[in-house]
Amino acid sequence: MRKSMAAAAAAVALAGLITAAGPAGAAGCTPELRTLDALSADGPTRSGTVHGLGRGDLAVGTSNGLPVYWTGSTAHAVPMPDGWTGGTVTSVSDNGLMAGTLTRDFDTRAAFSYRPGDTAVRLLTTPGRYGAAAAVSATGRVVTSENGVAKEWANGSVVRELPAPADAYPNSRLSVSSVNKRGDILGNLYSEYWNQETDEIVLRSHPVVWPASGYPPYSLQAWNQEAQMYSTVGSAIDNRGRVVGHEWTAWRELQHFRPATWKQPYDALPTEPGRLAGEEELSLEATSPTGGAVVGAAVSFEEGWRKSTQPAYWPGKGPVLALPGGSGPRRGSAHAVTDDDRVGGSVLDENGIGRATVWTCASKQAFLPKP
Repeated sequence: MRKSMAAAAAAVALAGLITAAGPAGAAGCTPELRTLDALSADGPTRSGTVHGLGRGDLAVGTSNGLPVYWTGSTAHAVPMPDGWTGGTVTSVSDNGLMAGTLTRDFDTRAAFSYRPGDTAVRLLTTPGRYGAAAAVSATGRVVTSENGVAKEWANGSVVRELPAPADAYPNSRLSVSSVNKRGDILGNLYSEYWNQETDEIVLRSHPVVWPASGYPPYSLQAWNQEAQMYSTVGSAIDNRGRVVGHEWTAWRELQHFRPATWKQPYDALPTEPGRLAGEEELSLEATSPTGGAVVGAAVSFEEGWRKSTQPAYWPGKGPVLALPGGSGPRRGSAHAVTDDDRVGGSVLDENGIGRATVWTCASKQAFLPKP
C-alpha cells in the first residue's frame, strides 16, 4: 500500500512537470550545479549518476546501484520485480515514459520500461547473460536489444526486428544505444571472425544507424576498422542524424578514448572535436536533440589507471570545455544534455563517491581549463 501511495504521489509530481509550458531557452536559465538526493541504501553509499533528462526538472539514472528518477532534487525509486537487485534508467520521453535495464546475479540483465504511477516496471526482454539494452525517444518510441537481437517497439508492441547491415559478418550481434525524435535508431554491431591472413580471431565493433524511413541500415566507418585492439561505439544520435561516440581500447596498460562524430549521409570516416586542454583522452556520451551540444568525459591515464577525469562539454564547434564541480584531478563525467542547456552526470565528492548532478545553464558554466 505504501509503495502504491508513493508511486501515485510521484506520478502527480511528475505530471506537474511535464504538463507545464515547454522548456525555457538557455537565455532564461540560472547557472546552478545541483546535487540530487540519493536513495537510501544498506551499507556503504555507492555512486549516483544522471543518464537522461526529461522535461522540466525530471532526471533519470542510477543511485546506489538502483534505477531511479528525480523530480527536482528528490529521488524516487523505480519499483523492481522480485529477484532483481539493481539497474539503471537510461532515457526518458517527453511524456515521462522511461527505459532502462535491470540486473541480478551479477551478469543477468533485462530491459524494461516504466511510467511513474505504475506499481512495477514492464520487462521488455527475457533475462539473459548477454547484455540487454533499452532506449526511448522524445515521442515515446522504444528500442531494445537482447542476446544480440535488436527490436523496435510502438504502443507497447514490437513493430520490427532490426536487421544487420549487409556487410555484417555471420553471427554478428547488435545492441541499441539511442533513438531520436524522427525515429532514427542508433546501435552498435559486434563481430567475431577468423582472419585467414593473420590466423587469429578478430573482435570488432562499429556504429549502425537504422533510418526512420525503414531503409536498410548504415554501417558507420571507423578509423581502425580491422585492428584487433580497437572498438568504435556510437553513443547518441540527434534529430538531424548526427552521431557521437568514440573509439576505445583497453589492452594491458594501453587505455584509449578518441572522440568521434558522424554526419549524414554516413559515407566518410568520423571527425573528432579535439581534446580538453590538459587531458589526453575524450569519450562522447550524449548530444542535445537539436542544439549541437555534446557531453562526455575527458580522461588521462597513468600505467593503465585513471589519474584524472573531468565532465566535458563541447558546444559543437570550437574547443572542448570543462564543467565545474568536484575537486582534485578526478572530478566526474557528463552523460546527458538538453536543448534548454541542462547537463546531467556525476560529480565526485572528497571521498571519491559520485553524486548525481545536474548543471543548469551549462553553456554559461563551461570553461576552458588553464594550461
